Amino acid sequence: MAMTDSILTQVIMPIVLALIMFGMGLSLTKHDFLELGKEPKAVVVGLFGQLLLLPVLAYSVAILFGISQHLAIGIMILAACPGGTSSNIISHLARANLALSVSLTAVTTLVCVFTTPLIIQFAINQFDTNPVKSFSLLSTTLGLIFITLLPVILGIVLRHKFPTQAINSEPFFRRLATGFLIFMIIAITYQERDNILESFSQVLLPSISLNIVAIITGLLLGLIFKLVKRDCITLGIEVGVQNSAMAILIAVSFLERPDYAIAPGVYGLAMYLGAGLLIVGTKRFQKWK
Repeated sequence: MAMTDSILTQVIMPIVLALIMFGMGLSLTKHDFLELGKEPKAVVVGLFGQLLLLPVLAYSVAILFGISQHLAIGIMILAACPGGTSSNIISHLARANLALSVSLTAVTTLVCVFTTPLIIQFAINQFDTNPVKSFSLLSTTLGLIFITLLPVILGIVLRHKFPTQAINSEPFFRRLATGFLIFMIIAITYQERDNILESFSQVLLPSISLNIVAIITGLLLGLIFKLVKRDCITLGIEVGVQNSAMAILIAVSFLERPDYAIAPGVYGLAMYLGAGLLIVGTKRFQKWK
């Protein structure tokens, strides 16, 4: 039985991702949104970096490295996705501006429901020489609304009504997010093992390159717009760390193309390299001051 036809990809994976997004909603309070009013410049610059510059960088990397069409589309799907909860954890470890990180993750998750399908359509038109089936903009948008937008909103509402229970359940959803990403990478690796053997070496360097360039772009945006150091680091993390679990789910469940999930899977591992270097760098920098 093909992975794409199974209950796993059409039912279980979407439900688990919806639960993860619900968990993200539980971690948000109205103060996270009030933060947007306090630091509008940092938020606008962050959105510009994530929603516009990152897809441009991904497209440039795909062209420069001349990677196969399924890998090019995969890396574009990844760049079209919002930052995941991982970016908030990394911001916390890097002593960056956690409130800004959470606000940016929340806003990009809401906006990406509408921008992600457009970027995917652009990627398929650009790179797929013989599309097997037509890409549905409407069904992808509706799917993202049900899997990301509604669970996040429900989580926010419940956090407001039952704050203690919401805070207590946060660690469970964080572990679920990590476990789910690992499980999906293993499942994709098994399903696409023949494809991965020839694709891995082709996509590893582009993934690492995109991650490092994206982090540097976020840092530079902060410097150009004269943001404080903590906010510059936050933008570096937010532009460089993406919701690879969502990208894999879109590839496998919405588009029914597990081969598109290879690049997000590799990036999902590679992005911790760039983020790790950033954390080490900021801690060294703090010591030198």
